[in-house]
Amino acid sequence: MILSGKEIQKRLGTDIIIEPYDEKRLNPNSYNLTLHDELLVYKERVLDMKKPNEAELIKIPPEGFVIEPGRLYLGRTRELTETKNIVPMLEGRSSVGRLGLFVHITAGFGDIGFRGFWTLEISAIQPVRIYAGVEICQIFYHTILGEFTEYVSGKYQRNTGIQPSLLYKDFEK
Repeated sequence: MILSGKEIQKRLGTDIIIEPYDEKRLNPNSYNLTLHDELLVYKERVLDMKKPNEAELIKIPPEGFVIEPGRLYLGRTRELTETKNIVPMLEGRSSVGRLGLFVHITAGFGDIGFRGFWTLEISAIQPVRIYAGVEICQIFYHTILGEFTEYVSGKYQRNTGIQPSLLYKDFEK
């Protein structure tokens, strides 16, 4: 089951941590997260799963930054989140989607116990000007049934910034 907005608020500080938290961004069954002021863009045209891919950091200026089609931009939320006993999920806001902007490609599913910033895989159908601080996506929470193990991956847990793909580490095993 998906938690209601009132249940999200009730669980703040126990099962749910959102820092910083602003009650104005609470929805009937989700919470809006905002875009940080940095983006990461891969330098190579062809990305290789078996190695780290070099990337460049871009600062979003006050006048905004144009997301171009055919390019992947990695962003992150300003908010740090953590969950215990529930599953976090991320989805783009409908107002953002109606501009042809994708906020995540396949990484909208979180794990119980994840603590960190959400990395956003941003792409666009047509050029779109984005701004730091915009409410770009929403987090919502599912209850879980049965025994579970909390997320402990060394790849993305407790991240402090935008996380490029660390898939290459899977090949090192």
